[in-house]
Amino acid sequence: MFPLIDVDFDQASHAVAQVRPAAALVSLSGSAGHRLEALAKQIAARKPYLPLIAVDAAISLPENAIPFSFEKANSDRLVARLRGALRVRALHAMVLRRLGEPVQAQLPEIDPARDATVLLLGRGGSYPELSVAFGERMGVVGALSIEAAASHLNNRDIDGIVLGEGFTPRVVDAFLTVLSEDARFRSLPIVATSGAPVRAYDLPNLETISGEPAHVVGHALPLIRQRAFEAQLSRTLSAIDAKGLLDPRTGLLTAVAFARDFTRAVEQSLHDGGTLSVVRYAFDPADERAQLGGARIVSRLMRQTDFGAAQPDGSVLVVFSDTDLRSSHAIARRLASVMRQTSHGRRGTRCDPLVTVATLLPTDSAKSLLARLYEDRRAAS
Repeated sequence: MFPLIDVDFDQASHAVAQVRPAAALVSLSGSAGHRLEALAKQIAARKPYLPLIAVDAAISLPENAIPFSFEKANSDRLVARLRGALRVRALHAMVLRRLGEPVQAQLPEIDPARDATVLLLGRGGSYPELSVAFGERMGVVGALSIEAAASHLNNRDIDGIVLGEGFTPRVVDAFLTVLSEDARFRSLPIVATSGAPVRAYDLPNLETISGEPAHVVGHALPLIRQRAFEAQLSRTLSAIDAKGLLDPRTGLLTAVAFARDFTRAVEQSLHDGGTLSVVRYAFDPADERAQLGGARIVSRLMRQTDFGAAQPDGSVLVVFSDTDLRSSHAIARRLASVMRQTSHGRRGTRCDPLVTVATLLPTDSAKSLLARLYEDRRAAS
């Protein structure tokens, strides 16, 4: 399927440096594990993104080594996984080219896994431990039923799915079948932790990973990171197309662009006699991940006529155009309820923003409307 250069570990480092491959596949043996770390570090430093796939890895893997279990008759799945990784590489190359344009957009210099959100399904005893283990590395959205999982997939940006215990093989089979038939979710990293899937599915990033929660996280993390990196690249490309007015991490406006558009929206609403409301979601300033998750939810679910931005004080502001106070309260509550379903950290801390809403009065200006919003927040707290 691809031009291939076959080397052993003694030649691998030289081959990566000289040949400049588009991807690296490593077949691991018991004696090769300690040599993989140095090779993985070399590969991680390359630009554009250089995928590293570790086949039949029974050892702890570097964070950029994507695992692949080479079971019987699944070579097509390996090719599909490799092609998906090469698409991420091509997207990274495009972003690097576009960053040379005279725009004020930059690729975030942060580990994409820190910004990732994983959907955890389960009812068994391993669920709390998996939730904590994944929550220490990324955001976690829990689901006790397939119906709840489907709702999260439709309402949020999910970077991976972890199937825990508590579901019958028939239920798991139906869920995986639906995912394989939907182009939106087919390439998602999916980890089954309680036994092999019922049959083969058209899901190139489906892996069966059992064992302790730390082992599951370690093997699932590279696939989730690659997916989160792809999403990060897509948002950066949108920011470039928007001439730097969008924040690549949140998908919302930058704070400067928001201030400008907010002033114009208030002036236009006052001139035309229209309605306008602004909502503030206040998160713990020390919890950057909570603000980021809330901003991404707003970016995905808000209407095309609305706009928002993450603020330096740890909050997210959203402007609802042509929306009265009552309707704004209803929309704000719905968005907040989605935000509260995300947990992270050792104690499974949930995102619980303080929500305040203010609507435009005939005597308002942009400055006075925001001042009233912050006064209402202090009164609410």
